[in-house]
Amino acid sequence: MTTELMLLVWAVALTVVQMLIAVAGHTQQVGVPALAGNRDGIAAPTGWAGRAKRAHLNMIENLPLFAGLVLVAHAAGISTSLTVLGAQLFFWGRLAYAVIYLAGIPWLRTLSWVVSVVGLVLIFLQLV
Repeated sequence: MTTELMLLVWAVALTVVQMLIAVAGHTQQVGVPALAGNRDGIAAPTGWAGRAKRAHLNMIENLPLFAGLVLVAHAAGISTSLTVLGAQLFFWGRLAYAVIYLAGIPWLRTLSWVVSVVGLVLIFLQLV
């Protein structure tokens, strides 16, 4: 398995962990019965739980972009030092983003997001 594919697997694992953290935070705030119900009128998570949910949703928006690029590169037989670097930047940028967002550090969060986007751009540039 290429480094890029392995980092895609780890990115999926990170997404699952983010989901579990977001669910745990929301459960702590509203309880299991509210989350197990139909959720009509349920309060939105606040504080760190709200940040966890937003970080998870942001990862869900970005993961398909990464997956698409990695899978196209793999199908095309393209694995270069720049695609590896791009995958590393994406994964570590997203991990940092999740931690920084939970901690509530706004500008550093944005910087980590930019790092992950640079990773996407590096992979893209190897494909065109």
